[in-house]
Amino acid sequence: MALGSAIGTGLFYGSSAAIQAAGPAVLFAYMIGGAAVFIVMRAMGEMAVKHPVSGSFAHYASRYLGRFAGFVTGWTFTFEMAIVAIADVTAFGIYMRFWFPQVSQWIWVLAVVLLIAVINLMKVKVFGETEFWLAVIKVTAIIAMIIGGAALIVFGFTAPGSETATGFATLMSAGTLFPNGFMGLLLSFAVVMFAFGGIETIGITAGEAEDPAKSVPAAINTVPWRILLFYVASLAVVMMLFDWRQIDGSASPFVQIFDALGLPAAAHILNAVVITAAVSAINADTFGAGRMMFAMSREGHAPASFAKISRHGVPWMTVVIMSMVLLVGVVLNALLPESLFMIIASIATFATVWVWIMILTSYLAMRRKEKKSVALEREFTVPGGTISAWIALVFMAFVVVLLALSAETRVALYAGAGWLVLLGLAYKFLVRTPQEELVSSNK
Repeated sequence: MALGSAIGTGLFYGSSAAIQAAGPAVLFAYMIGGAAVFIVMRAMGEMAVKHPVSGSFAHYASRYLGRFAGFVTGWTFTFEMAIVAIADVTAFGIYMRFWFPQVSQWIWVLAVVLLIAVINLMKVKVFGETEFWLAVIKVTAIIAMIIGGAALIVFGFTAPGSETATGFATLMSAGTLFPNGFMGLLLSFAVVMFAFGGIETIGITAGEAEDPAKSVPAAINTVPWRILLFYVASLAVVMMLFDWRQIDGSASPFVQIFDALGLPAAAHILNAVVITAAVSAINADTFGAGRMMFAMSREGHAPASFAKISRHGVPWMTVVIMSMVLLVGVVLNALLPESLFMIIASIATFATVWVWIMILTSYLAMRRKEKKSVALEREFTVPGGTISAWIALVFMAFVVVLLALSAETRVALYAGAGWLVLLGLAYKFLVRTPQEELVSSNK
């Protein structure tokens, strides 16, 4: 599930914006961001092993920071998944344009929304198998691309009309690792952190795993490192094969580069892969948002109708809600086909980082509570403990500040602030406290 959500649009399409911002230095951004996310995942894993529930980090926020924190965390994660899914369906439309440039982008977006709704209404086992094979396809393709690209670099291959051969010389075509300066590296974090968004979906699956004490730690220990490897290795190969300055965002950089190298068959195969990756990511996003809304409804933080289960054991109302949200993506793609992705990605980055901040804050609160009571022996711990968690927390707060540096990403702060205000009002007027529920039940 984590691979499905986190390896998708952020790598196959969003990386073009990150490369344009930072050049080769983007590799450092992915390493730094990946290390911070690994700490977040270990913190969540430590709590998940202790409290394996479907609501995961929203439940932990409620438990250690208060009901309002849980309400904000749960709905912000749902908002994150919805926004990321809209970005993913937007990328799907862009990918299809590579094959069918004459067809309007929104038509493909509508088609994939309907497909995702059908998949998510199936039995959980069928859904899981579908997501597994979609993830296998894209992971296998990334590995094959890395190996194939490395072979081209080692044995030598020069693109038609290119002045530089493949290899380190191509990576350094601008003469430096930091062609846009240190500021370019900082600006790239807006897209880099978006790329890792959704990896926390592992926590959502804890409530439905057969043995979360084993499966959750195993997934957390391997998935972040795999993702970091896939991002850094694949993008390094891409920028050694072709002058990164010619990546323009008109298609997936992977497809664009192999097409420009005069390897149309490879470009078409990769386009099919990135389409599969987009479907996989949208699928995982819809699952994550739906399960979170289901868990919140049982906590009294969402309408009771969200807890309705179909005969297949699926919370069907949440699937309907997510499908309606994705239909908004259809309208947005019809109105803003060219500029929509970066706007959506920036807003998704804010929501993603906010959820990670809440996970880290919940973890630190849990550790403080443990110190006040009897010290517990933990089966699964964060490397470096609270010190690492504090460093990751400061870094995440820094990423939020970075969104203000660019006019293109600044809209995320406005949207994020508006979202938090809206949640505050909703909690005040629509959510009953336990005392209010007790009084109501006694009448």
